[in-house]
Amino acid sequence: MKKTLAALCLIASGSVAAAEGLPGMKGMDHIGFTVPDLEEAVAFFTGTLGCQAFYPLGPFSGGDSTWMQDQLNVDPKATIPAMRLVRCANGANLEVFQYTAPDQNSELPRNSDIGGHHLAFYTTDMDGAVAYLQNKGITVLGAPTKMTEGPSAGETWVYFLAPWGMQLELVSYPGGKAYEADFDARLWDPRS
Repeated sequence: MKKTLAALCLIASGSVAAAEGLPGMKGMDHIGFTVPDLEEAVAFFTGTLGCQAFYPLGPFSGGDSTWMQDQLNVDPKATIPAMRLVRCANGANLEVFQYTAPDQNSELPRNSDIGGHHLAFYTTDMDGAVAYLQNKGITVLGAPTKMTEGPSAGETWVYFLAPWGMQLELVSYPGGKAYEADFDARLWDPRS
């Protein structure tokens, strides 16, 4: 009971101390996701967004075994013809997969779907970045939203779509976010 009360006091005061966690945890290494066309995706991340492509891997399959199911939780007959590592400036690496599978769902999840997701990219020039994407024919969803209240005050964001429909986001908070006044700890920040 004392531990619970102490933890609640730390949370209420804005100081969250990690009492337990994954041994040796240092941070996020990569985010992996599957695309319908690996070459198109790598060309988009490098040519349009300015990321850097690293080494390719693959092909991978389990052959007649259940390795793909046991190790990756996919259909045993699934294959990974190719995958590629990509890095976008100061952030986690992207592990971009192209899969084939007998039971593959080719419909992209929306943010509201279980497993829905998006990747957010920090920019120091929101207006310039939005204009750049629009000039490249990239679909930008609405106008940038400026957060003026709450813990995210100071942040501006807007969603955009990769050519295959994956949801992406631009964010910018050059003066920081309002939560910083109330918390000693900080979220990871690409500005540092």
